[in-house]
Amino acid sequence: MITREELIKIGRFNKPHGVKGELSFTFTDDIFDRTDCPYIVCEIDGIFVPFFIEEYRFKSDTTALLKLEDVDNEQEARAFSLLDVYFPKSYYDTAADEEAPGDYFIGFTVVDNEMGELGEIVSIDDSTENVLFEIDHNGRALLIPAVDEFVNEVDEENRKLYMNIPEGLLDL
Repeated sequence: MITREELIKIGRFNKPHGVKGELSFTFTDDIFDRTDCPYIVCEIDGIFVPFFIEEYRFKSDTTALLKLEDVDNEQEARAFSLLDVYFPKSYYDTAADEEAPGDYFIGFTVVDNEMGELGEIVSIDDSTENVLFEIDHNGRALLIPAVDEFVNEVDEENRKLYMNIPEGLLDL
């Protein structure tokens, strides 16, 4: 039996796309494209159920069209509308070993203990020795050092990164 602790939420199904069972999928992490796990997981009536991916294609940088095995028409696909999509941590950990160290946090919302919610991490700048989180703060890019000393808590389930950012750093 699959438990919530074994999973990471990576997005949500929207609505069916077309009549052949394809689903529009908004993702916060494209992990399914970076590792060889053949399935995603959805919670159906309180039980986490794996569904095998037949094929997918990216529509934008946050949306994909996903075709699940044995979901072959619009009516069957409609049952997945608005369901959260999860990915097994065991595959996520394998992919994390192969990617840049901070890519895991893309899509997390940064919450500072003084300023509150700052915005979403949209990219990781690892072009220099000091790795930086790039945060979209109301259309303005904020660069915050990705260092353990600033992190208070990581809430994987809600994809939030609670930080204690030094005074003055956000004024730059």
